[in-house]
Amino acid sequence: MKQTLICIAGPTASGKTALSVALAQQLHTEIISADSMQLYRGMDIGTAKPDVRERGGVVHHMFDVAEAGESFSVARYQQLADACAQDILARGMVPIVCGGTGLYMDALIDGSTFSGDETNTQIREKYQQMAEEQGVHAVHECLRAVDPEAAERIHENNLKRVIRALEVFEQTGITLDELNRRNKRREPKYEAVMIGLCPSTRELLYERINRRVDVMLEQGLLEETRSLLEQGKITGTAAQAIGYKELLPYFAGEATLEACVETLKQASRNYAKRQLTWLKRNPNIEWLNYDSSEEFEELVRRSTKIIRSHGVV
Repeated sequence: MKQTLICIAGPTASGKTALSVALAQQLHTEIISADSMQLYRGMDIGTAKPDVRERGGVVHHMFDVAEAGESFSVARYQQLADACAQDILARGMVPIVCGGTGLYMDALIDGSTFSGDETNTQIREKYQQMAEEQGVHAVHECLRAVDPEAAERIHENNLKRVIRALEVFEQTGITLDELNRRNKRREPKYEAVMIGLCPSTRELLYERINRRVDVMLEQGLLEETRSLLEQGKITGTAAQAIGYKELLPYFAGEATLEACVETLKQASRNYAKRQLTWLKRNPNIEWLNYDSSEEFEELVRRSTKIIRSHGVV
C-alpha cells in the first residue's frame, strides 16, 4: 500500500500557507515546503516565507536548509524532502506538502527527478545569449564539460537539445542519461491528495500579488536585499529568486525604486501565470477558488472534505 501525502499547490499569493497551516492544525501533522527559494537562509521577506506567527505552531520542514548563494537542485530537494516525509509518516502522521514550485512537488511525489522547471527560463536565456555572442560551439563545449555522453550524441548545431541537456544538469545536478534512468519508475512513490488553490479571476490574483509586493517593501525587502547583496549572496540558484534581482538596478543607481518595484510586480505576475500553466497540466489536482478571507472557513471545510474522500482522516 502506498504512503499518502496531502499537497496544497497554487500560484504565489493564492493563500496556500494559511490553508496548509489550518489543515495541519486540524490533522495534527507537519508541513513540508515545496518552494524553491524559501529553502535559503536569510531570504525571508522576498520569498514570502511565513514567520513564526503565520506558522501557527505547526512544524515546517525544508525552510532554511541552504545558504543563499549556494546552488540547489531538484534532485537534492527530492532527497531531503523525502527524508522529511518518511520521518513524519513513521511518527503516524500524514505530511502536508505546500508550495508553488510544481517541479519540486512532482519530484517528491514521484520519487524521481524531472527534466527541468519550465517556469524558470534563466538558464535557457543564458545559453541562447552565449550562442548569439560566442557561437553554438561554445555552448556545446559547456555541455561536454558536464555531460560528455550527451555531447557525443547531440550535434552542436542542434542548439535546442544542447541547451535542454544543460538545463537538466544545472537544475537537477545530474546528467540526461542519469535523469532518464531514474525516471523509469513505473508508478509514483506516494499517493497524493492534491488540492489547488487560486482566486476565481486572474485580475484578483494580480491584485493580491501587487499588494504582496507593497507589503514586502513595508516589511523591509530593500534592507534584506541590500544585506544579501553586501554579503555577495545573490548568486547561484538564489540569484533567480523573484523579489531580489529586480531591485539590483536600484542599488546600482541604474533605475529608480519605483521602476524596479513595477518590474518586480510584473515579474511576479508573470511567474504566477507560469505556475498555473505548470499546475493546470496535472489532472489529479482538485481546484478550489479562494477570493476573500470571509471564505476561509468554507475553504478549510471543502479541503477537509476532499481529504476525507481519499480515505485520509
